[in-house]
Formats: sequence, structure tokens, C-alpha cells
Amino acid sequence: MTKRRRPSSVHPPRPTSTDEARWADLRRLTAARIGLKRTGASLATRPLLEFQLAHARARDAVHEPFDASQLAADFAAGFGTDLAELAAPVLTVASAASDRQRYLMRPDLGRQLSPSAEAMLAPHAGRYDIVFVVADGLSARAVSAHARPVLAGTLPVLGAAGWRIGPVVIACQGRVAVGDAIATALGAGCVVILIGERPGLTAPDSMGAYLTWQPRAHTTDADRNCISNIRPEGISYADAAFKLVHLLRTMRMRGLSGVALKDDSERLRLEG
Repeated sequence: MTKRRRPSSVHPPRPTSTDEARWADLRRLTAARIGLKRTGASLATRPLLEFQLAHARARDAVHEPFDASQLAADFAAGFGTDLAELAAPVLTVASAASDRQRYLMRPDLGRQLSPSAEAMLAPHAGRYDIVFVVADGLSARAVSAHARPVLAGTLPVLGAAGWRIGPVVIACQGRVAVGDAIATALGAGCVVILIGERPGLTAPDSMGAYLTWQPRAHTTDADRNCISNIRPEGISYADAAFKLVHLLRTMRMRGLSGVALKDDSERLRLEG
């Protein structure tokens, strides 16, 4: 009778300096956490602490207060061109979410305007081709840092092309769909909302732009186009402005937005 051998413990080969050099080369190409050092079955102390720090920064970004008055002052100072008056005045409104806790617990309230917001917008209603909304979303830090340069690259181009641009509206405790309510109140044919995206472990300050043609109360996310990850380490301000203008022109020409409208701006850049 053959005796069974007792399985010996198998230890994975220890990484060599060559392996580490290869991982270092790959890490330079991505912000993802790859090839992390380990101690036994656990992460080594350094990558573990770096992970915990990134997680803390993401949580802080969600709860960071939104300085809407400072942002409004920055916008009122203009967008670095002679066409800054196209976006005057700058209005600040609030959603139906009265505080941050309610905003996080009740997403539906962040999509609605407060009664005082509707009253503030009413005197400025008109027949605009477009209105731009800036909302804190889940990262006030993102729009505070990135909204102004993107608008500076977008408003002058649209203004020179004859677009009737409504006031820039800053929405506190706002979600994407609050832009629909603002556009409806102002009488705008389309809306672009710049909003702080959900913070990740590599980007607590990423901004998104959502474009909607003919927004209505029952508009869904399928009716929108999105440009995500706007920040210096992602989609640059110049590229974001180029994509915005291209998508808006195509929206206007075809009379639609959302899944039926594809972003071919990269092809145009390559052909150019």
C-alpha cells in the first residue's frame, strides 16, 4: 500500500530587483495600484498607508464645504476674454436638499430646486440657446478648481458663433438632473452641467460635464452626453472645451443628445 506524502508548504518565489524594476516601469504609465509589495498575505506598510490616505482624501472630498460665494466672485470677474459679459449675471441657487447629510441620503432632493431658487431664476428667464450650471455634486473641490478654465475655453467660442448664452448658475447640493430644472426655469434649449464626480482612490477632484438637449422634467440619463475625468491628470481643460463645443454644435444640428449622439471629436482632432 502506497503511503500518501504529506504536502509540503509551497512558498512563492521572492521578487527580485529585476521584477521590481519592471513594476516600477509599469507604474509610471498608470495611476492604478499595481505590483504592490506584500508581507506574507498582507500589504506592506507603505502601500497600506498610501491606500488609507487615498481613501481618507476621497471621503473628505465628499464632505468638503462648497464655497459658492468665492466661486461666484471668480466667475463675476470674467473668464479671461472680452466675451465674459455673455454669461452675466452669475446666479447662485440651492437644491431642495437643505444640508449635506440630507443631500447624501436623499438623491432625489438634489435633483430638485428649492422654492427660493425658482423665485430667483424667474426674473432672468428668456429664450436662451444654452445655460451652463456648476454644481458641487460629490466633490466641491473639483468644480472649484476646474470649472472656470473649462468655461473660459467654451463660452467665447459659442458666443462668437452667435449662441444666446444664459446666466451661469451655481447650484449648491446639486445633482446632474438639477440642470434640467434650471434650464426649464430659464427657458434654455440645452444645458451643460459641470459637476464634481464621485471621488476615487486616485482622483478626489475629478469633474464631469453632462450635456442635455431640450431638458424636461422626465429626462433620463440616456438622454445625456458625458465628458468625464476633467482635470489636469485626465482630460485637459483645452480638450474638454473642444469636446464640449463639438458636441453642442452637433446637438444643435441634429436636435438630439444622449445615446443616439456619439462623440467623434477625437477623430476630428486626428484629421485636423
